[in-house]
Amino acid sequence: MAKVTVSLAQMNIALGDVKKNVKTAEELIIEAARRGSHLVVLPELWSTGYALDQAKELSTELNIGVFAQISSLATQNKISIVGSLLEKRGLQVANSATFVAPTGRLIGVYRKIHLFKLMDEDRWLQPGAAPLLMELPWGMTGIAICYDLRFPELVRRYAVQGAKLMIIPAEWPLERIDHWRILLQARAIENQAYIVATNSAGKTGDKTFGGHSMVVDPWGKVVIELGENPGLATVEIDIDYVDTVRSRMTVFDDRRTDVYG
Repeated sequence: MAKVTVSLAQMNIALGDVKKNVKTAEELIIEAARRGSHLVVLPELWSTGYALDQAKELSTELNIGVFAQISSLATQNKISIVGSLLEKRGLQVANSATFVAPTGRLIGVYRKIHLFKLMDEDRWLQPGAAPLLMELPWGMTGIAICYDLRFPELVRRYAVQGAKLMIIPAEWPLERIDHWRILLQARAIENQAYIVATNSAGKTGDKTFGGHSMVVDPWGKVVIELGENPGLATVEIDIDYVDTVRSRMTVFDDRRTDVYG
């Protein structure tokens, strides 16, 4: 599958209201499937927002609770779904992005490696310890979450290991939305890969999130972008274009790993 249709499900998340957020996500997933999307990407912590003081109460283990609902929605709509949720792990809670296939099968879990202290993630959550790279029908794909975007080492690792597409669910505040837009394009340009990134939008609790979910191509061009309001954006991308760009500008061949590792 060289071409893949992706949808960005930019939500206004209701703080701590799982039932309401699941209903919103379900409507977006159904519409993404109706548009013929192979993949729909939800924001970071889309079922709860940053209600981290309730993390233990709102989190569930993999394959039950909201994780099970997502699996059912993937199966019912024959679509792959990515988005991050609060995952209960023993006595700890992680910010975990799952990739669920159209069969409902859980293909992989990425737990946010870089916790964002400005929003108390380090106080309430357990950091992840490993990247996630998956072989999918359209090619090698990596996942990162929100603040991870500020750490180019992670995305570069995915790229040098063969990733052609990176998926990034986020809750990125409006006050720093210029950073979001610039960093997404930078990660796409320097790694010559597609970046598929979904942010939340509008007020959630006392924070306002900036939207501007987008797909950026391997040349750094913004293929599609939402504004600051909730919505759904859908676009078809050609994964073979990654090879075209990489052959045109041979960045990976010219890396000096003998100097900097």
